Amino acid sequence: MTKRKSLYEPLLVETAWEVCNQVGGIYTVVKSKVPSIVEKWGEQYCLMGPLLQTKLPAEFEETSDYDDVYGKVVLAMRESGFQIHYGRWLTQGTPKVILIPPMQAYDAFKDIRQYLLKNHQINIFNPDELLQQVIAFGHLVLQFFIELEKQADGTEIIAHFHEWMTGMPIGEIKKQDLKIKTVFTTHATMLGRYVAASDTNFYRNLPSIDWLQAAQKFYIEPQVRLERLAANDCDILTTVSDVTGKECEFLLGRKPDYILPNGLSLFTYTATHEIQNLHKRFADKIHEFTMAHFFHSYTFDLDNTLYFFTSGRYEYHNKGYDLTLEALHRLNERMRKEKIEKTIVMFFITKQPYESINAKVLQTRAVMDEIHSTCEEILKEVREKLFVAAATSPDNNLPDLNEFVSDYWRYRYRQMIQSWKSDYWPIVVTHNLKDDNSDEIIQYLRIHDMVNKPDDKVKIIYHPDFVSPTSPLFGMDYPQFVRGCHLGIFPSYYEPWGYTPLECVARGVPAVTSDLSGFGDYCQRRFRNLDDKGIYIVKRRNKTFDESADDLCDIMLSFVQLSRRERIILRNTVESNADNFSWNTLSVNYEKAYQMVLEKE
Repeated sequence: MTKRKSLYEPLLVETAWEVCNQVGGIYTVVKSKVPSIVEKWGEQYCLMGPLLQTKLPAEFEETSDYDDVYGKVVLAMRESGFQIHYGRWLTQGTPKVILIPPMQAYDAFKDIRQYLLKNHQINIFNPDELLQQVIAFGHLVLQFFIELEKQADGTEIIAHFHEWMTGMPIGEIKKQDLKIKTVFTTHATMLGRYVAASDTNFYRNLPSIDWLQAAQKFYIEPQVRLERLAANDCDILTTVSDVTGKECEFLLGRKPDYILPNGLSLFTYTATHEIQNLHKRFADKIHEFTMAHFFHSYTFDLDNTLYFFTSGRYEYHNKGYDLTLEALHRLNERMRKEKIEKTIVMFFITKQPYESINAKVLQTRAVMDEIHSTCEEILKEVREKLFVAAATSPDNNLPDLNEFVSDYWRYRYRQMIQSWKSDYWPIVVTHNLKDDNSDEIIQYLRIHDMVNKPDDKVKIIYHPDFVSPTSPLFGMDYPQFVRGCHLGIFPSYYEPWGYTPLECVARGVPAVTSDLSGFGDYCQRRFRNLDDKGIYIVKRRNKTFDESADDLCDIMLSFVQLSRRERIILRNTVESNADNFSWNTLSVNYEKAYQMVLEKE
């Protein structure tokens, strides 16, 4: 093996379940980090993931150039009968990518299962579809690395695996003594996510949790054993935060060697001077939704309305939706009691099974669009007649503009307004849920009578689907929606990192997180005066639910009481500090982990 002159000489293969496969936050981690890694490693870098569909993903472009070491491995595997795709990920940096369909190994599943039981004491019983895919993919990835070692011709190899779904080959790489250095990153632990959802004292009880007993209780023993195998057999164990580091220590049986905080590729966002213009542009679109949804029943002053939101997967306790609702309930009472002349519209953006968009919600939005079109036509008619009147009138008095509206448009205007106005309060949930009786958000709102009454200062919009430009309700994508809001609220109980507040910061939107989230913990450890930076930390560690709800209520009330000028200044400050979370700043942690693994004997 030749002496290494640079950290960037070894081959670097990064394997993740979400390569060209958007499922959750790891997709954002891997994709946004690509430009920073490609800039340093160049053609030595390659990503690998499973191909779970029959068609290649649109963001993948297959290559016909197989001259490099990865191409040679692909050709060799094809000659051995494997189906494997090699190309580029059509994202910034256009990295090399290998996609492997797991199902081709299903015929060997019985043998793989017996091998895992005999050599690693992992008993795969009654596997669901995901576990089958994971086992099959792990077997195929191992074949890839065996071939890569042959083709590398002495070049050092770093194999980086994300999460338990891809970590299975690590144990075999070690067992077969392949000349490959392994890094394993856990973005959460399987047990942590399950136990935290059912244990309100999870962090206090963490040191005493019996991992095997807990894994068996939640029927995830094979998954947990796979995760522990990867964590304990890898050369370097990493995780995304100190919070998750504690989980690794007590649930996986090993302290992490290094922390890899998540970042964003901030060059995809706009310059500071455009922040306010973009906010106004997208806030105006949210205004349109608000008018359509509420004003058919009653009105309030949009100039004194603030848009709050929370978003993420539907984990009622883990994501802090329970705490958010309780704090909003208290905020509503305090604003009414203190006669604060502002209105909060709070959006819950998550994913729950639904039948369709509620017909009334859809109708009020459609009629509002018709009213808008009618007003445009009336404006056009009045404008033309006013111009003629101005040119022909003997005096300079402004004429009665009502006289310029024809009978047709008067009738059309009245008809639209009458068909739009209603005698029911604005609906809380925008879609027809498949099972609203068991939905915890709906249950809370019903019990606490938070049903968008006219005198409520806090209005609730529960949108059980992700925001997209194709939605007839908003007509914009999620980043645009975030830009249009005033405050993001993410007081999670279990959140190994937490991209949602970070995405707010990158778009100049102040955000609330918690001291139990990886992001919140990271900020507390590294920065002072976080409130002045638009990052608010709810205290949840060693606090009761009631204490945390009061804390969150206080944070929201303080924000409500800011003046418009103070909010504008805060937005500018938030985005100006976003570079602290750029991959240009944070990718150095990955480099240190790779340096560490190369130096390890």
